[in-house]
Amino acid sequence: MSNLTLDDIREMDRDDPLAGFRGRFELPEDVIYLDGNSLGCLPKATPARLETVVREEWGRDLIRSWNTADWINAPRRVGAKIAKLIGASDDEVVAADSTSINVFKVLSACLQLNPERTILLSERGNFPTDVYMMQGLSVLSGGRIETRLVDGKDIIGALDATVAALLLTHVHYKTGRMRDMAGVTAAAHKKGIPVIWDLSHSAGALPVDLNSAKADFAVGCGYKYLNGGPGAPAFLFAAKRHHEAVFPALSGWLGHAAPFDFDDAYRPAPGIDRFQCGTPGILGMAALECGLDVMLDADMADLRAKSSALGDLFIALMAERCADFGFTLACPADPAERGSQVSFHHPDGYAIMQAIIARGVIGDFRAPDILRFGFAPLYNSHEDVWRAVHVLCDVMQSGEWRDDKYAQRAAVT
Repeated sequence: MSNLTLDDIREMDRDDPLAGFRGRFELPEDVIYLDGNSLGCLPKATPARLETVVREEWGRDLIRSWNTADWINAPRRVGAKIAKLIGASDDEVVAADSTSINVFKVLSACLQLNPERTILLSERGNFPTDVYMMQGLSVLSGGRIETRLVDGKDIIGALDATVAALLLTHVHYKTGRMRDMAGVTAAAHKKGIPVIWDLSHSAGALPVDLNSAKADFAVGCGYKYLNGGPGAPAFLFAAKRHHEAVFPALSGWLGHAAPFDFDDAYRPAPGIDRFQCGTPGILGMAALECGLDVMLDADMADLRAKSSALGDLFIALMAERCADFGFTLACPADPAERGSQVSFHHPDGYAIMQAIIARGVIGDFRAPDILRFGFAPLYNSHEDVWRAVHVLCDVMQSGEWRDDKYAQRAAVT
């Protein structure tokens, strides 16, 4: 990719089959936004939809909207749309709660499937909430359940008859490394171990096929590549074969077989509905559904091809222009092994990231030393990548990042 000109880059964008989607998002003119793997952009349809929900459905129809606007079925309706993006059946996915809560639900489900087993297994450096939920269940069990963490390369070797559940992220949140979902799942199943996949950095960014991989459970959030807005509802996948075998540990009223009978005794709803818990947040559901409706108009093969191309371009331009500034690649160079992000190590990564954010290039930082750039193919362009690398190199050449103000840690990095 050496010797590319800006005209070459703009030609790539003219030939992009997804180029028309950029106009369906609110994008500030003075910002290059490469943080869609942390918070997706606002779809232009979302404010009007929320206005309708607030003023008409809530404001005018009030509580009647649980029926007239079908609020009550929003978790299943939205879940069915997510199912189309992750290779699941419509009745295997529900939009509900947060990723953390859903991790608790599916971990406890696996413990029921393997009541004689005592180990919850994951890799060191996994996303913290996944591991924290494992540790919480260990404490709740009075020490009977153990959380075990091994190096990522040692996962397969750690699979044995003591493991009740294997929990892994499909695309690692720091390195962007993508696991072989089908291969890992098959290896775990040979040992009788159900597998939970965290799809927070996969869903909406690349093709996922849970049922082809014979996955058992999966979770993910709605505010990254699905563009559902800050704190958007999460989702939970449970393979049909497990539905009736699980009594939900979080047995909330909407997971009851007949919630409006108001029985004293809990009876799990049939199918995926038993994984619902409390009353759904309708404003969040409405916003998430807008993001999904945009996503479902795109061809996933085109999206994946562009995602890989944007990452390859970023890596090539960094090697060409910023090779002397101490950056080392933290993600796989091979796009087949990489999700929709590029990461670099740098000992002064936090200050450098703050300096380029001040110049309008928004990525993010993950401790201890990773600069992270996420590519959302629906609204990111090749020119975004070109200009972002230009700004980053200019910040390094000028030494601008050394200003003390950029070293002051904010609450959110």
